Amino acid sequence: MKISSEAIRRDLAQYLSRLWRYGLVLSHQRDIADDLVQATCVRAIERAAQFEAGSRMDSWLFSILHSIWLNEVRAQQIRRGQGFVDIDMLTESGNCDDPIWTNDVMKRVARLPEAQRDTVFLVYVEELSYREAAKILNVPVGTVMSRLATARLTLAQDRALQPDSPSLKGESS
Repeated sequence: MKISSEAIRRDLAQYLSRLWRYGLVLSHQRDIADDLVQATCVRAIERAAQFEAGSRMDSWLFSILHSIWLNEVRAQQIRRGQGFVDIDMLTESGNCDDPIWTNDVMKRVARLPEAQRDTVFLVYVEELSYREAAKILNVPVGTVMSRLATARLTLAQDRALQPDSPSLKGESS
């Protein structure tokens, strides 16, 4: 059964914030995340006939966004010689009410290789299944499992190497 572009258009609104968050994870730039979401919405409406009724729309939309990122935006950035925004800039411009540990975790995740970072986001933040993440990333399920295991190990080792926070006790001189 085919789904109409009107049905896609009607349902898109509920996924916008999640799409934007994924666009931000990929690009580290708010304006590019906005562009990715807009392009994803346009492509989803244009290709409504490709959506399989009964499947998860969020997974399909993440797949479209990921494809756009890989095929268009990232290539343009690289051709122009523009790199990625440093995660410190991203967290400094974020909400000051966020707990410190959130920024710490985000910095550690941001240091992961791109493939691991994207996989961690899709599985742990967006709570997609391994199979859904594999489809979006166009890799085997075993690769998703391997990336997650490696990311967990890296994050655990990174945490173990961090010095303890400074003592609040005064030291005598």
